[in-house]
Amino acid sequence: MEFFGIDWTKKHILKTNTKLICASDDAEIDTDELRKEVEPWLSAIFQSEHLSVLIGSGLTSSVSFMADIRPQEMWRLTLEHDLKEKIKEKADKSAVVMNRGEANIEDDIRVSLELINGLEIIDDARAKTLKDELNLKLKSFITSILLTEREFAQKLSDNEENALRAFNLLKSFILSFTSRSASRERLNLFTTNYDRFIELASDETGVLLLDRFKGKIQPIFRNTRLELDYHYNPPGIRGEPRYAEGVARITKLHGSIDWCFDKDKIIKTLLPFGADNNHPAIPNNITDQVVIYPNSSKDLETAFYPYAELFRDFSSSICQPNSVIITYGYGFCDSHINRVIEDMMTIPSTHLVVVAWDRNYSKDGEAPNYGSARNRIVKFLENKNSAQCTLLIGEHFGDLQNLVEYYLPKSAIDRLTVKMQKIKDNRGDTKIGGNGGGGEQKQEVQ
Repeated sequence: MEFFGIDWTKKHILKTNTKLICASDDAEIDTDELRKEVEPWLSAIFQSEHLSVLIGSGLTSSVSFMADIRPQEMWRLTLEHDLKEKIKEKADKSAVVMNRGEANIEDDIRVSLELINGLEIIDDARAKTLKDELNLKLKSFITSILLTEREFAQKLSDNEENALRAFNLLKSFILSFTSRSASRERLNLFTTNYDRFIELASDETGVLLLDRFKGKIQPIFRNTRLELDYHYNPPGIRGEPRYAEGVARITKLHGSIDWCFDKDKIIKTLLPFGADNNHPAIPNNITDQVVIYPNSSKDLETAFYPYAELFRDFSSSICQPNSVIITYGYGFCDSHINRVIEDMMTIPSTHLVVVAWDRNYSKDGEAPNYGSARNRIVKFLENKNSAQCTLLIGEHFGDLQNLVEYYLPKSAIDRLTVKMQKIKDNRGDTKIGGNGGGGEQKQEVQ
């Protein structure tokens, strides 16, 4: 199948508004030449009036594999309940209806919760037994996330080379987006991940994250999104505060393992990165207390607290003129998220950048394999305007190291590299080295 002039069966795909490459072999990729084309293009895109990034589980997986640790597992839920076959059957059907391929633990959790609600309505005793078993499974799910965090933190503490390299790439990845010029609207950072890798990298790089939680001793989720920000007073200048650099707004669309219900409030617990499984911040009643939200098949599910507020932030941030959203590690398997992005793209001045590692695509004559992220991306893009889409798909372009070292713009707060590049340009040396070039553009374009 071809549209946008792309042969989707190729291993590596690059599409900008001025460049199209469909390569089946690594040898066909000239990194130095492509960098001169892609990096300035992304630099220009990053200067859009409204910039958002949507990060999926692919980022955590990429960092984990690079650090030689086990990524968060998305295995199926293995229940012993009498209704386990009904749960599995319904989860499988819902995954097919949503064109997501095979079901995973999130589908099983969602169907189990729906079934518990139904059984409670008719006062069926099986509701309690299913809820108790689901509670144990959810605790195992959370501890598997904490295990990935803990192994990563331990390798960093031991100064293991692979872990340090992975963490440095993660920090550079975050800085490429969060170092927007302070005079522009803040970056909106959205993620479907339950883990805290993004927060860890932001803390280490000094990036300040703004969310809906307010308070120091016990941060509480606020229903209203106050437009709070960070300012500073320049030395010798009174009454003219300036915006601080390195600030971003973060929204965790599916919740987080350190969010919990406390009566009628949602609090952020003091759960350390990679905490032990018996940490007191992990509640006993996971099903009713921990705010983690599996993918949905109905928009109605996103109306429940606090997800209505989170998705309102998502839609209001990207569905406006001159808006750009960049996806990385997101497999386009959440229909409620996809629908918001589709609404955004009905505005002609908006732009979508898709960065994906997945390379599996059905060839002509084969039934579409919607278990593949590439196939879901293809389906999503079918009726979209080509000029509104930039694609970096495949093992080469989706690789975190290649992306950071060759294609993402240089952090705008790296003043020294920017000045060095400007001196080179003034001397007539236009060769782009390292991860530079676009950094100057990011500073000059206001």
